[in-house]
Amino acid sequence: MSPSDSLDATFAALADPTRRAILARLALGEASVKDLAEPFATSRPGISRHLRVLEDAGLISRTRDAQRRPRRIEGGPLADANRFLEGYRRFWARSFDHLDVLLEDMKARKKAVPKRRKRQ
Repeated sequence: MSPSDSLDATFAALADPTRRAILARLALGEASVKDLAEPFATSRPGISRHLRVLEDAGLISRTRDAQRRPRRIEGGPLADANRFLEGYRRFWARSFDHLDVLLEDMKARKKAVPKRRKRQ
């Protein structure tokens, strides 16, 4: 999978609120499908489909512990998405800094212009 495809898969997986909630739960530690399905009004097969999307995107992995197959979160794809978004964060920070300078300049000019007296 190319870096672009990987990023596309990550954002597609993150687009669903159920999958984001699953990731939030896995950020606390490993969990079984049963544990992950518990808070949702979704069938186990529905949760399994969400898990498959997360696995295909590389966001989670499956381990084997006797009869259990707990899932765990994988940080790599999230780190890649963060690096991608960081460029935009820097862009907006620079833009807002520039806007602050312009606003301060406008305030300074406004203070420098003497007020006119009203005619009576």
